[in-house]
Amino acid sequence: MKSIFNKTGLSSCMAIAAMCLTLFNACKEEVVDVGQLDESSYHISSESIGLLVGEDGKSNSSLLEFKEQKTYTLTVQLTKPATQDITNTLAINEEVLIKYNEANGTSYRLFPKELVTLPNSGSFEIKSDSKVSSEISVQVETSADLDGTETYVVPLSSNLSGAQGSVNFLLFVRDNSKLPTPDKSTGIKIVSCIEVNDTNPLNNLSLTLQNSGKPLVDMVILFSSNINYNAQTGKVIVTHNPNITHILENKEKYLKPLKDKGMKVILSILGNHDRSGVANLGPAAAKQFAQELKATCEAYDLDGVFFDDEYSSYQTPVPPGFVTPSRQAAARLCYETKQAIPDKLVIVYVYSRTDNFGGTNAIPEAQAGEYVDYALHDYLGSAELDARYPGLPKSRWGMRSGEYAQGRYPSATQLRSIRTGGYGAHMIFAFDPNRSNWSTGTTSARQLPALQNIAVELFQDVLVFDETHKYAKDW
Repeated sequence: MKSIFNKTGLSSCMAIAAMCLTLFNACKEEVVDVGQLDESSYHISSESIGLLVGEDGKSNSSLLEFKEQKTYTLTVQLTKPATQDITNTLAINEEVLIKYNEANGTSYRLFPKELVTLPNSGSFEIKSDSKVSSEISVQVETSADLDGTETYVVPLSSNLSGAQGSVNFLLFVRDNSKLPTPDKSTGIKIVSCIEVNDTNPLNNLSLTLQNSGKPLVDMVILFSSNINYNAQTGKVIVTHNPNITHILENKEKYLKPLKDKGMKVILSILGNHDRSGVANLGPAAAKQFAQELKATCEAYDLDGVFFDDEYSSYQTPVPPGFVTPSRQAAARLCYETKQAIPDKLVIVYVYSRTDNFGGTNAIPEAQAGEYVDYALHDYLGSAELDARYPGLPKSRWGMRSGEYAQGRYPSATQLRSIRTGGYGAHMIFAFDPNRSNWSTGTTSARQLPALQNIAVELFQDVLVFDETHKYAKDW
């Protein structure tokens, strides 16, 4: 992310987490053998005759987080107009979940049926000559018996009349009624990307809003773990430098306090000066690597992955087992990662080959908005992203990112445009209250006034900085 920090230190790595899908032992090396992959076994499914599409534009599956009760709406969308009026119903179909778990090596549990309501018995209509059905509502509610740390699934299915066939949808459900939330009035998410080589992630606890009492930060990205190639074994591995390793192995100390405040913790994956990267894995390699990311997230209770295509030394001619670096390959890795961890976040940096998954760069299975949850702009970037990530709503665009080590902050006017423009996220990179530019120097170069501007312009609130939650790097 073009930081002034020395990233070559990221190459001193320890491999952790397991290949095994049955459990994720944090002491084993994570490996993907790209040298001997048989790409012929990878198949792209034929065009569906119809899809269930959620209110967030996602087809096939989506994540719904709720407190007490929430309604999610879907529509059936056909690939060609119906030749006659269709009346049908949507129902819970546990077999859809069983097949998903078998295909993906997962063990998601069925959300209790008694906590699901399908108004009007889930009935819907598709008029003749129309491709889109009437809206179908799915209501879920909480219960004291639900585990707030677990993701459940509501598997939905409908068998359409005639030649239209059946359509399925997995609604991943997480009950947050027992958890605090940093959600604020405007809905804008603040993403704090922490340079952990120098900064203690616990510093994100120091920033709250005076009127709402909410934490300023919604998500914390640990920057950064790496993708590396092991020349001796011919394998691609996930590696963690000593700083990341210490934080992950001591997650109760460094990560649990953040999660207890409702913040999500995301692991960054970055190239590390060798032939491997997030933009040169073939389809089968991407699918297998996504399983390693899944194992890492589950081993350390992480909430997702952030992809940054930098610092890889891609080679020409392309080495065996890799493909030519491209946006398509980067999109493929994001897609396969979302397939592996549908209940977690897949976030991309709008830079290099993760900067555009639209147009001719799209993969055939899905629009970018179905497998990318947030796209975070490069520093101060504000270009519209609808064409780059089709289907990704403005509420998932990270605009006008700041760089807090170099003093590159958006102005109050630029921040205000995030709120008035309907955009939903803003990233701060390398925030650290222990750095000399925290509250000294010219006003325009200080971190504290920049954060105060965020509180005022994005939330119409006042920033509170708690000195008792100011943490030095202690490892």
